[in-house]
Amino acid sequence: MEIGQKVKVYRLRDRVSPPVVKRLGQVGTILGYKMTDGSGVGVVVQFDDKFSTWFFEDELKLVQ
Repeated sequence: MEIGQKVKVYRLRDRVSPPVVKRLGQVGTILGYKMTDGSGVGVVVQFDDKFSTWFFEDELKLVQ
């Protein structure tokens, strides 16, 4: 996954806040990357309403 690509949130691994749950099924743009707890890298995604948060790569799918 690369910065600028469109991705769709298709699952959530952990319990998250309602604003993040609302993003399930939505498409956003990759803004960057975030180091997680040492076990990997998260992907920062921004949505059309300018809300942004990070997800694990396996929670996202590329949109063609």
